[in-house]
Amino acid sequence: MAMVQHSDEGGDAAGAGPVGARRGRVAPFAGLARLAQALLAACILAACAGAPVPVPPLAYPPAARERMLRVALAEWAEWGRIEVTAGEHPPTWHAESDPANFPRILAYWRAVPQDEGAIALNRRRYAAALAGQPEGLRLWQDPYWSAAFVSYVMLAAGIDRREFPPNAAHSAYVDALIADALRYPETALFLPRSPQEIAPQPGDLLCADRGRNPILDWRQRAADAGRFRPMHCDIVVEAGPGHVDAIGGNVLDAVTRTRFAADAAGILHPAPPGAPVFFAVFENRLGRLPPWSGPPLRSETP
Repeated sequence: MAMVQHSDEGGDAAGAGPVGARRGRVAPFAGLARLAQALLAACILAACAGAPVPVPPLAYPPAARERMLRVALAEWAEWGRIEVTAGEHPPTWHAESDPANFPRILAYWRAVPQDEGAIALNRRRYAAALAGQPEGLRLWQDPYWSAAFVSYVMLAAGIDRREFPPNAAHSAYVDALIADALRYPETALFLPRSPQEIAPQPGDLLCADRGRNPILDWRQRAADAGRFRPMHCDIVVEAGPGHVDAIGGNVLDAVTRTRFAADAAGILHPAPPGAPVFFAVFENRLGRLPPWSGPPLRSETP
């Protein structure tokens, strides 16, 4: 399925602040207790009701972040180094339906615990493609595989399922990362931040809402009470004044690198009209927590 900018799965935004301190040492969260109570009351963890509280997340060495970026960039290279600027609408070559790419997307789906029937369906389509049958033309066109791609990158980088729970739906792992940040603000590996307040850095996750009534800030996700919401997340691989580059799956039917406009400080510009709306930048703290931490690289927003 061709998705020009983003593709995906199968609270007041004004003045929204961070979940926690920036890099390195973790400072106390202003108002975190009130925020946690509000989110929990709204049942963002409804799906986990009655389940045991997970053990605290573990810190990872800097090599884990480096490996994560290498894996994402290597996958992009294998798909032909496709680049696009956000807002552009180039044609798609339906690369996902090329039988030569069958094992690539199969590997992504094997990274998630439940594949929504994607593997069985597309094994049949692959067989049809090899036999020259029309059904083969729809190879890997559904269900969407962008969340499976992110999950694959995390697992291939050595991030355990405890710290990043792989899923076929972006909304599922987004909820899990938010829950971890609220329960364990000092040790969570990914902290949700408002896109209007933070300049994304390599390794961060850039997440957008693809729905008709999009949320504008990650705190608004609480009102969904864990219900499915169409989302898309990309992995930031480069950032600087005026731009943020991120790699995502199922973009133009491939693994594609998208350049998003940013201001001189690296803060993302609003998404172009009709494009998915950014609601969170998940700050990646791999290699930035004790005992691996150094000086914070980004200051805490008051």
